[in-house]
Amino acid sequence: MLGEYRITGRRATEIAADIERAVGAGALHPGDTLPPLRELAARLAVNANTVAAAYRLLRDRGVIETAGRRGSRVRARPATTARDEPRVPVPPGARDLTTGNPDAALLPPLGDALAAAARRHATDPALYGGSAELPELRELARAAFDADGVPDGPIAVTSGSLDAIERALVAHLRPGDAVAVEDPGWGSVFDIVPALGMRAVPVRVDDDGPLPQDVRRALGQGARALVVTDRGQNPTGALIGAERARELREVLAAHPEVLVIDDDHVHGLVDEPLHPLAGSTPHWMLVRSTAKAYGPDLRLAVLTGDPLTVDRIRGRHRLGPGWVSHLLQHAVVHLWRTGAVDPKAVAAAYAERRDALGAALRERGVEAFGRSGMNVWVPVPDETAAVTGLLHGGWAVAPGARFRLASAPGVRITVSPLGPADIVPLADAVASAARPVAAGRYG
Repeated sequence: MLGEYRITGRRATEIAADIERAVGAGALHPGDTLPPLRELAARLAVNANTVAAAYRLLRDRGVIETAGRRGSRVRARPATTARDEPRVPVPPGARDLTTGNPDAALLPPLGDALAAAARRHATDPALYGGSAELPELRELARAAFDADGVPDGPIAVTSGSLDAIERALVAHLRPGDAVAVEDPGWGSVFDIVPALGMRAVPVRVDDDGPLPQDVRRALGQGARALVVTDRGQNPTGALIGAERARELREVLAAHPEVLVIDDDHVHGLVDEPLHPLAGSTPHWMLVRSTAKAYGPDLRLAVLTGDPLTVDRIRGRHRLGPGWVSHLLQHAVVHLWRTGAVDPKAVAAAYAERRDALGAALRERGVEAFGRSGMNVWVPVPDETAAVTGLLHGGWAVAPGARFRLASAPGVRITVSPLGPADIVPLADAVASAARPVAAGRYG
């Protein structure tokens, strides 16, 4: 149970706050079982409904989970703990393929863009009360959305894709609501959903993206939002094609109440056409980040969506940060106007590494996936054994547990640091560290 710790409080909010503080301070540990409702109510001299309400608050916040007759217990990883912490320790001399970072050699120099932003600031500094988005940025972003067939909608700016996704979910959902998410999928989405008090419902993916039957099931069970990655899915590299997009739109047409969020985080370094789900339902958002094409420290994303969703996102943003730095916005405008990144060339560079590694693995009887983006996903029967074996061979890869809810085990290999001479030794190491696993989808 709880050892020496004694829960306190008279109201539901006080009891919940006391337990959450104890979890954060380490007085309560992952896996600790909380007292049964009536037992704790008797101990605190409160009504059992008060304890039930406290436990419900904690479940909504992702602090505890209910395990049927086994009672309620502290989650193995509370919602405030990111999935990528702690990272796999990389021993000296090992190659680090865990990070998911772009190749720094493929990022453009930012000196001219930042200098142009500073010159603009010298004559026209951003002040309180101004527009949150630069008109030039809105125009360029809207033109790019139009070119890719994204439905018309207002433009807003946030500090990255996850910032936009969080704000869109808060704009329409409330604690306790279910969100359909890709599985395997982006670990940060798995973190933010329970941190908002919402519940993630896994949707399996294959090379073409989310499986329509799984989306239909999740929405039929009450999921109020669907988050999908259009291209370069992390960690699998899945790419939603025209036929899969048509199938998913048909599923969504039967659920007009659902919020649809498209994440196009690899815009600017892909050469595959975009087939968004945006507009399949009345409430939708599509977001594009500058992080992969121009560098993770350029914390800016542009989004569009239906007017109500964008207005709510803007309104909440004004109450918090207010706006994304106009210096960053000017820098991005400069990068876009000067064509600082050639998407075809960058996409080809990543594709060459992904394809070479995938082919080498398949020659050795190891299934691998990676249609787009900068990662290769390798199904394995035992993640710990595979990661440990590769570390002994001098290669650090990311365990799939960071990217999975209910799907089968795997490891993610970021190809950004790889050169031609790395492909064969890496493929040999993966083949010896993981027995072959046949899989037509990821879980």
